[in-house]
Amino acid sequence: MIARHMVTAAALALVAAQASSQAPQGTTDWSRAEPVTVELSNFKFSPSAIQLKQGRAYDLRLANMASGGHDFSAGEFFAAARIMDADRAKITEGRVAVAAGKSVDIHLVAPAPGTYKLRCTHFMHSSFGMTGEIVVQ
Repeated sequence: MIARHMVTAAALALVAAQASSQAPQGTTDWSRAEPVTVELSNFKFSPSAIQLKQGRAYDLRLANMASGGHDFSAGEFFAAARIMDADRAKITEGRVAVAAGKSVDIHLVAPAPGTYKLRCTHFMHSSFGMTGEIVVQ
């Protein structure tokens, strides 16, 4: 009986520690988000390797320079990042659609360190080289 209470207490402490380590939405000063621009053009992202720092707030601007549509698909990255409430609706199934000649801003806090894959999911675009990575340090 005592062992079960100790396990329950330990589990609750772990959950509380994890919850307190993630800053709530209200504490991020989005006006200080560091701007990062990624250009989407015919079959490439520029830069194709995006460098971010864990825990830092960013304004990720996705600018489509092409005459046709593209998307920025980084499902694992977006799932792990903390996204500003107002920008969540811009991401659908890990993708951000960007119409020709338009740009989309996503405010986020970079997730845990790692390398996250990036690609355009439009037909054949990734086959033609429209791929990249997001490296969080």
